[in-house]
Amino acid sequence: MLGEALQWEYPADAVLSHWFRAHPKLGMRDRGEVAEAVFDVLRHLRRYRQYAESGFGPAARRLAVLGLASVLERTVLDAGLEENERQWLDHVLSIDTGSLPRPIRHSVPDWLDERLSTLEDSDSLIAALNQPASLDIRVNPFKAERDDILAQLREGPAARYDPQPTLYSPWGIRLKGRPAINRWPQFEKGLIEVQDEGSQILSALVAPKRGEMIIDYCAGAGGKTLLIGALMRSTGRLYAFDVSAARLARAKPRFARSGLSNIVPVVIDPDNDQRVKRLRGKAHRVLVDAPCSGLGTLRRNPDLKWRQHPGSLDTLRDTQTSILRQAAACVAPGGKLIYATCSILPEENEVQVERFLKENPGFIQLDACKIATDRCKKLTLEGPFLRMRPDLHGTDGFFAAVLERLPLQP
Repeated sequence: MLGEALQWEYPADAVLSHWFRAHPKLGMRDRGEVAEAVFDVLRHLRRYRQYAESGFGPAARRLAVLGLASVLERTVLDAGLEENERQWLDHVLSIDTGSLPRPIRHSVPDWLDERLSTLEDSDSLIAALNQPASLDIRVNPFKAERDDILAQLREGPAARYDPQPTLYSPWGIRLKGRPAINRWPQFEKGLIEVQDEGSQILSALVAPKRGEMIIDYCAGAGGKTLLIGALMRSTGRLYAFDVSAARLARAKPRFARSGLSNIVPVVIDPDNDQRVKRLRGKAHRVLVDAPCSGLGTLRRNPDLKWRQHPGSLDTLRDTQTSILRQAAACVAPGGKLIYATCSILPEENEVQVERFLKENPGFIQLDACKIATDRCKKLTLEGPFLRMRPDLHGTDGFFAAVLERLPLQP
């Protein structure tokens, strides 16, 4: 499994899914252990590769041993190891990681370490990005109240996952472990959805109102679309745009479960889409959750730090600039444009917004943090940009800015 993942041809979660389908006899516990071990290796790959330079036999096996050592009881693992492997494992696990250079200690490529080193408390941030993420779900506020769902979960089999209300989002619930949410009756009835707390807060930034026309310009799997539609109480019209028909197709069952009738999924062309042109200047709010490096989600997708590179960032920045320009044209006078990424890199975030404002004097920047804290009372941030970090907020890394189109002059 690890050998396939390290080809970097596809995202690690997709490789895992394909591999599990090819090995149907594996039990649920085995699958969980394999997945955790693979992701542990991807998370610490650079340091593990340095460790694997010593020892005997294939280096790939030593990587696998290190991954399994993070998952299995040592007595269980030792039963599958040769004596020289046990001695090697004892040796490398005794190494003081604090003595290693930072890029090796935290297992990041040099180019990424260089960029992250410019951010505040970069050591704390990088260390947090190397920790596995918790599982966040949220209630569907169109159908349910969080307190009611919490009570249900705590009284049933889900109680063993210790459901707790999220600290900032008024809709979120944080779970321990990796339960099969899609088998829960609350999920089947559309009462809950999986969504990171930070992503929930981005939806709050849209601050939707009943009866409005809103566009989720890069809807993807539809997580933010669903929360926005629920906050609109299924009134008005909510367009879910995406260039990928496959992504929108995967979102449609979620839309159906939600009970919302105001969502209109639309597959658009990347450039000069006629349906987009017909909405020029008409939307009250437009959310652009832009394609990005995804480096704020390394807790969930550790392979991204090995799959991305400076060249791919250049391409992504061009795409972000183009999408932002197209989406801005849809904003009505007095309407709002929300630009967001799950990146922590300034060139995808602040730099993009500053460039857009320089080229579009008809827009002004609002205080995104004030808008977020109106809904998420316990959130304490200073604007104008919203920046969520795993080390500070326990969420994935997110960025957002809120821009308002100036009303037409009489």
